[in-house]
Amino acid sequence: MDAKMFCFQCQEAAKGTGCTIKGVCGKDDETANRMDLLLFVTKGVSVVATLLRNAGVEVPAHINRFVVDALFSTITNANFDIESITGRIANGLKFREQLKEMAAGHGIELPVIDELVWKGDESTFEGKALTVGVLREANPDIRSLKELIIYGLKGMAAYVEHAGNLGFEEKDLHAFIQHALAETLRKDLSAEQLTALVLETGSYGVKAMALLDKANTSSYGNPEITQVNIGVRNNPAILISGHDLKDMEELLAQTEGTGVDVYTHSEMLPANYYPAFKKYKHFVGNYGNAWWKQREEFESFNGPILFTTNCIVPPLEGASYKDRVYTTNSTGFPGWKHIPSREDGRTKDFSEIIAHAKRCDTPKEIEHGQITGGFAHNQVMALADKVIDAVKSGAIRKFVVMAGCDGRMKSRNYYTEFASELPSDCVILTAGCAKYRYNKLPLGDIGGIPRVLDAGQCNDSYSLAVIAMKLQEAFGLEDINELPIVYNIAWYEQKAVIVLLALLSLGVKNIHLGPTLPAFLSPNVAKVLVENFGIGTISTVDEDIEKLILA
Repeated sequence: MDAKMFCFQCQEAAKGTGCTIKGVCGKDDETANRMDLLLFVTKGVSVVATLLRNAGVEVPAHINRFVVDALFSTITNANFDIESITGRIANGLKFREQLKEMAAGHGIELPVIDELVWKGDESTFEGKALTVGVLREANPDIRSLKELIIYGLKGMAAYVEHAGNLGFEEKDLHAFIQHALAETLRKDLSAEQLTALVLETGSYGVKAMALLDKANTSSYGNPEITQVNIGVRNNPAILISGHDLKDMEELLAQTEGTGVDVYTHSEMLPANYYPAFKKYKHFVGNYGNAWWKQREEFESFNGPILFTTNCIVPPLEGASYKDRVYTTNSTGFPGWKHIPSREDGRTKDFSEIIAHAKRCDTPKEIEHGQITGGFAHNQVMALADKVIDAVKSGAIRKFVVMAGCDGRMKSRNYYTEFASELPSDCVILTAGCAKYRYNKLPLGDIGGIPRVLDAGQCNDSYSLAVIAMKLQEAFGLEDINELPIVYNIAWYEQKAVIVLLALLSLGVKNIHLGPTLPAFLSPNVAKVLVENFGIGTISTVDEDIEKLILA
C-alpha cells in the first residue's frame, strides 16, 4: 500500500521507522498531512518575521503567539481536529501576507521560496499538504538534523506558551524559534552547521525552561514536599489533565463553593505541590496514572475531563466518556467541546464544564492512599546539607535521573523493574510522566530522604539540571559529569526532545535514552551523538545496573 502520510516524531513511530498509513497515536493521514502544511506555512511566517527583526522592525505579538501555538498544536497527541488545524493554516497565510506588506514598506527583499509565494485556499490544502512533508528533504542526515531542531522547537514552544499564559515573555525566545525555523529552509547549511544549531536549540531550551520555572514559582510559590491523596471523595468532580497551571488556577477559582471537586490527572499531578493551590479545600488530589491509561480511568472517573495540553488518546467507539471531554489552548479533538482562549486579559469561562460536572456521578475510587512529590530545585536545595552529607558518608551512592515520558509499549516495564532493582543506596530524580512507572513503589528512604524525588512536570527537568549544577558547585567539581549522577531517561514526544537537547547543551554526557532511540535519528546522526555525547540506549535491567551503578 502506498504511503498516505509520513511521521516519525514520537517514540511509537510504526516499526521504529515512521507512520505511513495512520499514526500510532490515532491521528488519521489527512490530519497529519494538514499539520505538515501548517508547519510549511509557519516556516514562511518565520522567514519574513526574522528578516523584519534583523532590519530592526518590531514583530507584532500576535505573530509570536501564532508560531508558538502552531508548533504546540502539532506535538504528538495534542490536536486531532483537522478543522482547527485548517483554521490555523488560514490564519498563518493571512499573517504571512501582513508581514510581507510590512517588509515591502521597509524595503526588505524577500527570498523567492515556495513557503512565501504559494497562495492556496482550503480547496487546495489537501493536495499541497502531500508535497511539503518530512520526506521532502532527500538527504537523510540533513533531514534528521533539521527534524531534530524542529522537534526541539516544538517542545520549547510548549514551555514558552505556558509561561506566556502567566504573563512571562522573553522576546529572544520568540526570535530564536522563528530564526531556527527559517534556518531549516536553507539548502546551504552543512551537517556541522546544523549540529551547532541543534545545540543552540538546546541552549535556548534551558532559557525557556528557566522562564517557565520563574513564571510558575512567581505565580504560585515554590513547590514543596507534599503528600498527594490518590483516593476520592463523594462529590461530583472535574478531572484536569495536561500542563497549563493558569488553567488550573482559573478552574479552581471558578469551582470554589460550587460543590464540584477538582482532581489532577497525569502531567497535572505536580499542581498539587504548589502552595497557592493548597488553599482550595475542593482540590482533592490526583486520580489515575500516566496519559496512556486514560481510556479506562476516564470511564471510572464519571465526571468531565479537561485537556489543557497533550496527551490525548482517541477514545474507543463505545466509550461512555466521549461526550464529557473538553479541550482548550492548542489541543483539539473532533466532536469534543473546545473552551476558547483568553481575550483581553479576561479569565477563561469554565461555567459549561462546571455545570456538566454537577450532572455527573461521583468518581469511582481506583486507588487509595498517598504519593509524595514536590522535590523541585528550591526544595531539594533546602535539604542540600542533608543530601551532601549522605553522599559524603556513602549513604547515597548515586543519583539516577529517570525523567521523561511514559508510553504504552510493554518494553517500558523495564523502568519499573530498573527502579525496583536499584541498590538501596541509590536515589531516583524524576520529572515528567515517566514517574508513574515507579512513584507508587515502596522504595523507602535514605536517612529521611525519599528514594524517589519527583520534581514535577517534564519542563521541571530544568530543576534536575539546577540540582546537578548546585551539587557540582557544592562538591567543587570542574565537570558536571564527575558527579555521582547517571541518566536513564525515557522519551515519547517532543517536550522530551528539548529536555534532551537542553542537557546536551549543558555538557551532560552518557545519557541512556529509551526504550528506543528516535526514529528520526539517521545512522550517521546517531553515530555523532554516540561518539560526541555518549548517548546510549537501554539493554537489560541487570546489564544497565551493572554498567550505570556498580561499575
